[in-house]
Order: sequence, then structure tokens, then C-alpha cells
Amino acid sequence: MFEARTIIRHAGTVLVGQLAVMAFGVVDTLVAGRYSASALAALSVGSAIYISIYVSLNGLITALLPVWAELRGAGAHAALGKSVRQALYLCLGVSLLGTLALLFPDPWLNATGVPETLQNDVRDYLLVLAIAVGPSLLFRMYSTLNQSLGMPLWVTVLQIAGLGIKIPLSIWFTLGGLGLPAQGVVGCAWATLAVNTWLMLMGIYFLRSQKVYQEFKIWQGMEAPNWKMLKEFLRLGIPAALSVLVEVTAFTMMALFISRQGVVASASHQIATSIATLLYMIPLALGIACSARVGYWIGANDAGQAEKAAHTGLKLTLILALLFSTALALSKETMAGWFSTDAAVTLAATVVLGWVAIYHLVDALQAVCAFILRCYRMTLLPLIIYSIMLWGAGLWGAFVWAYEGIGPLTARPEVSTFWAAASFALSIVSLAFIALVLWVAKQRRL
Repeated sequence: MFEARTIIRHAGTVLVGQLAVMAFGVVDTLVAGRYSASALAALSVGSAIYISIYVSLNGLITALLPVWAELRGAGAHAALGKSVRQALYLCLGVSLLGTLALLFPDPWLNATGVPETLQNDVRDYLLVLAIAVGPSLLFRMYSTLNQSLGMPLWVTVLQIAGLGIKIPLSIWFTLGGLGLPAQGVVGCAWATLAVNTWLMLMGIYFLRSQKVYQEFKIWQGMEAPNWKMLKEFLRLGIPAALSVLVEVTAFTMMALFISRQGVVASASHQIATSIATLLYMIPLALGIACSARVGYWIGANDAGQAEKAAHTGLKLTLILALLFSTALALSKETMAGWFSTDAAVTLAATVVLGWVAIYHLVDALQAVCAFILRCYRMTLLPLIIYSIMLWGAGLWGAFVWAYEGIGPLTARPEVSTFWAAASFALSIVSLAFIALVLWVAKQRRL
């Protein structure tokens, strides 16, 4: 029961912070929509490019969570502080990579056929966000450190406060006022930069001023790069980042393939995507909490307790996923009606949400398993499984099934085709990941 309470308390705190961060995007969407339709379109394109790049880079930083949790469990406080300092080199390199990618977005714009009328606004939007990458990833480091120490509360408080700052700044910079001219979609980017910089500075202030961090001796002189340690970071982080990229793109690319089915199809898919993304915040929070506990016990050299923490995390995930999937399946018509008053869209979304209920169940299990497997340094095999199933069976298989047909399965150009294929692919991924977690945890205990 102790492990369950610890995981639930940690995950609940993280969940609140994640929802606050999600609200950043909602705020920008509402404000840009009030400015103009073209600003909203530019925001849609620009944020899609930014998220595709940032989420992958973020995966490299988040992969350090089990490393620091393990050092904490081992009582190696000074080594943890040194590891954090070495991670600054990684963060610097990753930030530079992200900044360059956002400064030169033309390959993305040309490949996706973004209209010329939107490209200048998108470039200006991404130019500001390129500056925001560094502060954002540095705060992510602070967030990851706190989660590894089992102290997510301060991060959540800062994220909620950041939302309070983001709302008025997005309105002011985008729509203008008090002597400031309206800047359109670029105003949303300036607000994001301001909030990310504030979050980074607050994280630095807490690290320097709070006594709880003193035992880790983080504020020492920077050592020269420890290439062995950095190589270990990359060995764990790169497959984790690529796995996130595969997972995210397999999810987002569905929208492009579905768009040829028309407005009703795209609208119903957007409703399904919004609900699926919101539900995903729950296993994401559970995965972070489980990773902190499993990593801690591995560091404490208690493989049995680590195995127990992993099992507890999976049981909690299954219970919550069943609860929310069932609730969605029973209320899918009502929820579809919340998002649209168009009868055709509501009917189409109701059908798709039935598949989203299944999708969430298997998605939740695989997400938590992925976090646990990183604790056991197993990242390459999950990446291979992700690539084959999510890109292969889930995305490409759905495309062929929808528009060409597969063997005895005739072409089925419907939104539900893509969600059904994605649910099937994630089911295989979940079964494989659960088997890997059970096997590797048992092997470590023996």
C-alpha cells in the first residue's frame, strides 16, 4: 500500500502541472482565433513543427529521470550533483540543435505544402520560439531532477503560476493594448518565451536557495565534460527521444492522412485527438511517478522492491485506464456533443470515440511500461517495437487499408479505420512491453 500511495500522490501532483502546461496551448488557440483566422492557421502549423521538434528533444532530458532516481536511492548525493552538472552539457547541445531546427523551418514548410500566405507568420513565430528552446529545456532539467527526488510539488506550483502569467501576456502581446501594437500569432510566441524564461529563473533560484538541494552539492565549479558519463546519457536518451518521436508522429500524421476524407472526417478526428491527448496526461504522470520509484529502489540495490513498484504502477495504470475508457465508452455521444453542434460531425465523432476508449486502455499501459523499461536501461528494443508497430502496422497499415484495401479487407476510407489500426498496433506494443517489464524485473531480482 505504501508504494501505491506514493505513486498516486506523485502522479497526481505531476498531472496537475501537466494540465496547466496543456492549457498554455489552449490559451494561444483561443487568443489567436480572436485575432484572425490566418493567425490561428499559422499557430496550428507553427505549433505542430515546434512540438514535433521540442517533444523529441525533451525526451532526451526526461530520460535522465531514472539515472538521478537511482543515484538518490544509492545515497550517492555528491555523484547526483555531478551528474546534474554534466547534464548541462547535454542540455546545451540539445538546445543548440533545437534552436537551429526552428531557425530554418523551410524543409518542414515545403514538405507539408504550407501556403505561401502563412509561411512568413510561421517563420516569425518559430524564430521567437527558437530563443525559448534553451530556457524551456533548462526548466525541464529542473523538473526532471525534482521528479527523480520525489518532489514534484514545486514544479507543479511553478507551472500553475506560469499559466497565470501566460494568459494575460498572450492576450496583451497578440491583441495589443497599453501602447503595445498587436503582434498577431508572434505575440503568442513572445508570451511563451517570457514564461519559459521566468520558469527557468525560478528553477535556478530554488536550486540555490532551498536547503533540500544542498546535500547534492549541485552548485560546484563545472568540471570538464565527462565523455563516459555523457555517452551513457546519450545511450539512454537517444533511443528514448526517438521512441517519443515515433509515438508522436504516428499519432499526429493520422490527421494528414484523414484530411483527404473531408471536413466532417477531419473535425471528428480532431475531437477524438483532443480527448485522447487529455486522457494521455494520466499515464504520463503515472509513468513519471513509477520511474522515480523503480529507479530509487534499483539504486538502493533492492531489486525485489523495484519489481514491486513496477507491478504496483502497472496495476494502478490498468485500473485507472479501465475506469476512464469505460466512462468514455458510456458517454461518447454526450462528449461528442460538447465539441460540436453539427449533427454529422457529432455522429462521426461518436463512432470514433468508441475506438478512442480502446486506444486509451492500451496506450496507457504501454506508456507506463516505457518509463519503467528505461529504469532497467532497456530503450533500444522498445524503439524497434515502436517503429515496426506504430509506423508500420498502425500508420502505414491504416493508410493502405483505408484507401487501397489489404487482402480480404476492402478499402475502408473512414476515420475509424485509422483509430482501429492504431489500437491494434498499440495492443501488440502493450503486450510486448508488459512482458518485457515482467521479465526484466524478475531477472534483476534473481
